[in-house]
Amino acid sequence: MRETINNLYNYRQLLKTNVKKDIRGKYKGSFLGVLWSFINPLLLTLVYAIVFPFLLKNTEANYVTFIVIGMLPWNYFTTVITLSHSCVLYSGGIIKKVYFPREILPISVNISGLINFLISCIIIFIFLIVSKIGFSIYILFLPLIVITQFILLQGITFIISAVNVYIRDLEYIVTFLINMLFYATPILYSTTLFEGSFIKYLIMLNPMATIINSYRDILFYQMMPNIKLILIVLLFSLVLLYIGFKVFKKLERGFAEEV
Repeated sequence: MRETINNLYNYRQLLKTNVKKDIRGKYKGSFLGVLWSFINPLLLTLVYAIVFPFLLKNTEANYVTFIVIGMLPWNYFTTVITLSHSCVLYSGGIIKKVYFPREILPISVNISGLINFLISCIIIFIFLIVSKIGFSIYILFLPLIVITQFILLQGITFIISAVNVYIRDLEYIVTFLINMLFYATPILYSTTLFEGSFIKYLIMLNPMATIINSYRDILFYQMMPNIKLILIVLLFSLVLLYIGFKVFKKLERGFAEEV
């Protein structure tokens, strides 16, 4: 592990360049460029805010702000996982010619996604101000929640980026699972709808449910997040990060032959 950290430090310039390339490349050739980081989630939020209240008869006050706080972290989650499918596969040319720590590829995808997410958080802050919800002292827990999500994603991207080199169908399987997971994550609804029901416990098995709820607790409801659940998800994420890293290092030996 220490050797990996040293390698990443020695190749930090390459990591920085890769992050910039991921951010710029995502919107390359588009007229609005990085503004799509704001427009995409806003358009989705608008659609859900119009349609979903009729389906659930949702009476949540400031429902649009409620959805925005759920959509943006989810957008970060899905964007990073989607890009992780191909980050190693599409780098075959450089992998075959030049040595560098291969883990830079999935790490740069996650960092670029994190930067886009932090920029798009401006939308959340604007909605909090416009809806007169404002801010509270509990916003100090925001870094803990963001770091937990980052670690969770890094473990997932290590596994997906490496396995997809050998099993190309994984991309389609993961896409299907993410689409299903969207409805099992409290983005458009609150878990309080299932209070006392077994469904709530099933939903909370999803680590993203705890993460989304934690964002809402500190920003929307302005209350103390469930620290116990966050720490459980953080511990799970660290274990997943370790497993994902080991899987990546084992599989990277055959990257040059497979890409």
